[in-house]
Amino acid sequence: MNWRGVGRLTRDRLAGAVLIVLACAMAWEATRLPVGSLAAPGPGYWPLALAIALGGFAVLVCFSASGPPIDRIGWNEAPRAGVVLAACVFAALAIERIGYRLTVFAVLIVLLGVVERRRPLAAIAVALAIAFGSFFLFADLLRVPLPRGPGGI
Repeated sequence: MNWRGVGRLTRDRLAGAVLIVLACAMAWEATRLPVGSLAAPGPGYWPLALAIALGGFAVLVCFSASGPPIDRIGWNEAPRAGVVLAACVFAALAIERIGYRLTVFAVLIVLLGVVERRRPLAAIAVALAIAFGSFFLFADLLRVPLPRGPGGI
């Protein structure tokens, strides 16, 4: 491992530190549920295990980081990141109101058409296939209850 530049704040180190904080918060919340044991796991067992795994990988990211210093990062992709974040917020707020299929379709149209600038017909075809195909897989084949929109769509 190269220890030169360990004190530099890089993009990777910042991301790793944020993930460590997230892993600690996840672990804290997971321990509020009964954890149980390996032989009889409780509802908090796997969330705690995933939080520990996330924390471990985040530590690896922090110590193996070799990206550019944080002050050299340009923000020219910030508008696209803002659109992706807005699409995620929309999905979280809309899925119960307009249903799974319409929400996934709308989000994919924005992500493929606006963010990725794909051809409109290709974006519509992919969004329809994923929205309806994933609904069929999860709701019909796997029997996972997903929100239905107006008119049962």
